Amino acid sequence: MAAVAHEAHGHHDAHGHHDHDHGHHEESFVSKYIFSQDHKMIGKQFLMTAVFMGLVAMLLSILFRIQLAWPGESSSFLSFFLGEEWAPGGVLKEDMYLGLVTIHGTIMVFFLLTGGLSGTFSNLLIPLQLGARDMASGFLNMLSYWMFLLSSVLMLSSLFIETGPAMAGWTVYPPLSALPQAVSGSGMGMTLWLFSMAIFIASSLIGSLNYIVTVLNLRTKGMKMTRMPLTIWAFFVTAILGVLSFPVLLSAALLLIMDRLAGTSFYLSDIIVGGEMLTNHGGSPILFQHLFWFLGHPEVYIVLLPALGLSSEIISTNSRKPIFGYRAMIGSILAIGFLSFIVWGHHMFVTGMNPFLGSVFVFTTLLIAIPSAVKVFNYITTIWKGSLVLTPAMLFALGLVSTFITGGVTGIILADSALDIAIHDTYFVVAHFHIVMGMSAVFGMFGGVYHWFPKMYGKMMNLRLGYAHFWITIVGAYGVFFPMHFVGLAGAPRRYYDYSVYGEFDVDSLNMMMDLNQIITVFAIIAALGQLLFLFNFFYSIYRGPKAPQNPWNGNTLEWTTPVEHMHGNWPGELPTVHRWPYDYSKPGSDVDFIPQTVPLAEGEEEH
Repeated sequence: MAAVAHEAHGHHDAHGHHDHDHGHHEESFVSKYIFSQDHKMIGKQFLMTAVFMGLVAMLLSILFRIQLAWPGESSSFLSFFLGEEWAPGGVLKEDMYLGLVTIHGTIMVFFLLTGGLSGTFSNLLIPLQLGARDMASGFLNMLSYWMFLLSSVLMLSSLFIETGPAMAGWTVYPPLSALPQAVSGSGMGMTLWLFSMAIFIASSLIGSLNYIVTVLNLRTKGMKMTRMPLTIWAFFVTAILGVLSFPVLLSAALLLIMDRLAGTSFYLSDIIVGGEMLTNHGGSPILFQHLFWFLGHPEVYIVLLPALGLSSEIISTNSRKPIFGYRAMIGSILAIGFLSFIVWGHHMFVTGMNPFLGSVFVFTTLLIAIPSAVKVFNYITTIWKGSLVLTPAMLFALGLVSTFITGGVTGIILADSALDIAIHDTYFVVAHFHIVMGMSAVFGMFGGVYHWFPKMYGKMMNLRLGYAHFWITIVGAYGVFFPMHFVGLAGAPRRYYDYSVYGEFDVDSLNMMMDLNQIITVFAIIAALGQLLFLFNFFYSIYRGPKAPQNPWNGNTLEWTTPVEHMHGNWPGELPTVHRWPYDYSKPGSDVDFIPQTVPLAEGEEEH
């Protein structure tokens, strides 16, 4: 520990020293790539880790989709990945099906979307777009990444233990998660899940505090809050949401750990397992749901807001127009952030909640549609009559607008408690949140990678591969999640291993479900193969891509004023001074198409 502290301290001196004589200071491989305190490198570390985790989660989803499409049929693909232990004779075991669903969901929500979006882009863009030399604390930033990596390793390791990973769904509701004897994955796998999440939460908190302090304290001269790009507003509010809501999940996890290991009864009461009456009483599994969803709903926006912020920047830059309603966009980000804390009860309409309380949650949930709609209309009005430059990043941002609308429409249905009772916990819910949270956030992330890749690696990605990747992804993803609504409306509950029992009372519904499940699985495999194009494009471009110009998209924000070659401290010499907002594209009366933030206002020119 002392050695690490000492090394970090030495690194800091070198860093301070580095600001004076640019480029003479050589770093070792370890301090440059592994224990780096440079926000740009930490952003890349987050991205690489998140992409790897995303690939694992995608593979898991293909494995359990095969079971849903062709239940009980032998598959050499399954036996190759899962072996005889979990897929005897090439047929997935029932409990491992739950394990795959659980780990897939956990990785996608926390490790790919939270770590990948906030971790990557908050780190990369906050100092660059605000004109700061680095994050407020480089050491804490490095710590945040290493805790993220440690929790990722713990989560993945649970797939390799004898009793299997956690098997209670990604929401880990007790009593399934609280009783080690409930299912095979409730033992060691569940314990690993809980410790992994505890470390992940610590990582997220350290990161969020760093982002908040950096935004408040390290803006360059002239960078007022009202001149910040919308990306920074989104990251800032996201970090505040994280700081306020993640501790609640930590408390939920700690109480669950105590129920499991210390014999307490926070979530357990009057339970019989295998004919044996347990001694626990007085607890309530509903308490866990309150604690979990108090994080769980802000979490949806922790995932979504960065994606919306990135697409605001991409859409404005590639429409060659100022973003429409800049202040309304900030207002909607703040409103979404506030409202996300008072809607958690809509996940619990069927828990026997008092109908009056339910109606309150219906009201607040429907209210959140207003700021979301403001964002959508503002995107559409920004695109309207713009001269669009359809880069792959722009296509993904437009894809986000599309999925945000389609997913939002079904959200209104689910927000209504009377309607929700019929479709609660069916595939309709799965379809809704995958479109609105999964697809939208992933599209925002891809858009961000394509748009800021030149800034991250100093190279350009291949456009044709980018276009192919976009079309395969959007067709594949809609092909997966659109039919899923109908499977849910036919009454298929979530997390069922095999729907053939339906044949006993409704053969038509069963046939429709089985046909749709096959279609969905085929589209899922196509979409997954499409991601290989992205991976090839990404890694090939890092090494062999054409060298990027300093400002490839003609953007106005500060990151495009830094040199293409990376350096500690971001700018050689003085930090830039900001004179205007970041969206002066096609300004009336100006001779040029874009005016960077560092250009002073001309005589008689008004600031937007």
